[in-house]
Amino acid sequence: MKTKTSSCQCGHVQFDVNTKPRLRMLCHCTICQKFNQASHADVLVFNTRDITTPSSDYVVFKTYKAPPNVKRGSCVKCGQAAIETFSFPLLPKLTMVPAAMFAADADLPDPDAHMFYDKRVADVDDELPKHQGFIKSQLAFFKHLWF
Repeated sequence: MKTKTSSCQCGHVQFDVNTKPRLRMLCHCTICQKFNQASHADVLVFNTRDITTPSSDYVVFKTYKAPPNVKRGSCVKCGQAAIETFSFPLLPKLTMVPAAMFAADADLPDPDAHMFYDKRVADVDDELPKHQGFIKSQLAFFKHLWF
């Protein structure tokens, strides 16, 4: 994957991604709906070590649910969802970047699956796997991530 610049709507948050994502997922959980101000999140998942994350001068991080395994960061100026980090003992550190942070003509991979589909706002008519519930969605996420 060639280097892609990700940028929020106002351009305040910008950072380069020069590695292929491990997966792309569509998450319908209520936290993702709230954070992305949309019916679902469309995120690319990367190893954290492969991304230089923006500083707190550009992004304000918030935790929506304890324990704080996922920290979600929005642009301090426009408020757009910009980056999410996942950290849990014994698991790889992950960084999620919303697909909306990339230019419309960016060569992004197709999504792998829908997660938390039981929380969807509207039905989606596609051929992707649709995982429902917390346990099934979490297991599917890690299955897609590792295999």
